[in-house]
Amino acid sequence: MYVVRVLPLLRALGATGLLLEYEDTFPYTGPLELLQAPHAYSPAELRALLSRARALGLDVVPLVQSFGHMEFVLKHREFAHLREVKELPNALNPHKEESLALVKAMIDQVMALHEDLQWFHIGCDEVYYLGEGEESKQWLQQQDNTPEKLCLSHIKAVATCLASSYPMVTPIVWDDMLRGMSEETLAESGVPQLVQPMIWDYAADIDVEGKVQLLEKYRRCGFSKVWFASAFKGATGVNQSLTLIGHHLRNQLEWLQVASRSPGGALEGIALTGWQRYDHFSVLCELLPVAIPSLAVCLQTLKNGGYSEKVKENVENLLGMSNLEVDTFMSTSLGTFPGSHILTLVTEVSFYLKSSVDELLERNRYVTGWFSPYHRKRKIIHPIIIHHFQPDAVSLLCKWNAVLHDLQAAMEQVFHRCAVEEWMEENVYPSLQKLQQVVDDLDEAIEAQN
Repeated sequence: MYVVRVLPLLRALGATGLLLEYEDTFPYTGPLELLQAPHAYSPAELRALLSRARALGLDVVPLVQSFGHMEFVLKHREFAHLREVKELPNALNPHKEESLALVKAMIDQVMALHEDLQWFHIGCDEVYYLGEGEESKQWLQQQDNTPEKLCLSHIKAVATCLASSYPMVTPIVWDDMLRGMSEETLAESGVPQLVQPMIWDYAADIDVEGKVQLLEKYRRCGFSKVWFASAFKGATGVNQSLTLIGHHLRNQLEWLQVASRSPGGALEGIALTGWQRYDHFSVLCELLPVAIPSLAVCLQTLKNGGYSEKVKENVENLLGMSNLEVDTFMSTSLGTFPGSHILTLVTEVSFYLKSSVDELLERNRYVTGWFSPYHRKRKIIHPIIIHHFQPDAVSLLCKWNAVLHDLQAAMEQVFHRCAVEEWMEENVYPSLQKLQQVVDDLDEAIEAQN
């Protein structure tokens, strides 16, 4: 397992824990078995990961969504009746007892595979369309009922359920649904006594003053501790293939400013998030091996309280890289960290595949002038023209097929086949198939001439 292979590096870089959002990769059983994706971990694989993390002194914090981002559950026909809005699989209906029973069953199965947990993240971010389901509309018509109270009552129910079964474990929630609520509403709900909020912001220029005020507000409401959440990847573009380290470095530096102005003892920790998709149905963004240099820079920056030449040198030494580039995309220089070969090849594909194919097909005058779609359809070609671009087209195709072969082999060491296939279809095949097609059309035109 790739994650197991990178754990010692993460520890050396300064990580103290591992926040794992399992989504459909957890080996659910019984009535929940249908939530498992084909590439879900086996119980043995997870035990190996958790025991390695424990041996390295990393605190594991599982994350199970319990309100919003429930697409991986609610997309299934068997659970569709638990949707807040009938047509939309993103949010759970907070009025049904069965909704809470489902969340409890998921938490219980995840808990059963983990030992000695201190925290458990119950999600609860981006609960879109809350209040728009039929039952919610009726509930909201009653006096004093508000969308805020509806949200807080479900968070409270999940947190209470967790506390009663696992009294030693503290629930964490994403804070975005709480941010706009008044101090009075939050304090009266009883939620601050049950959970720790995780304030997230992945921008390069966060509102430091606003975050300090938000933190102080949460403390006044009764939250004992808060967490921060930054990002090291997966936050700058839904189909991003390369990680711009500078953006994420600036994000950490902003959070360090917030931390320096936070009241003593208020901050429990900071999670460096690395999103793989924006939601269950979106495409893959940067792959983890591609973003390891970014994660390394971010961890070392937080550990050292800032970024400097010394920090840069530390990172280069730990990654086995000769020259770390922060303000531009990484060059194709090799590192020695696990998965570095994937970074090199993905960089090559991202920088040069599409541009080299476009150069040949759209800016080569022999192709645009003498082998246009019109010519290709009718298999017309002037014999002299063949010599002007056939060697280039064939050589380019051979080059990219070789890169693709290497990349596929490297990725299959790390990812399940379905993830490799998806990444290739999104990032490689559109250009490669265009090139292959022109070479095939050329062969057919030559054959027709003969």
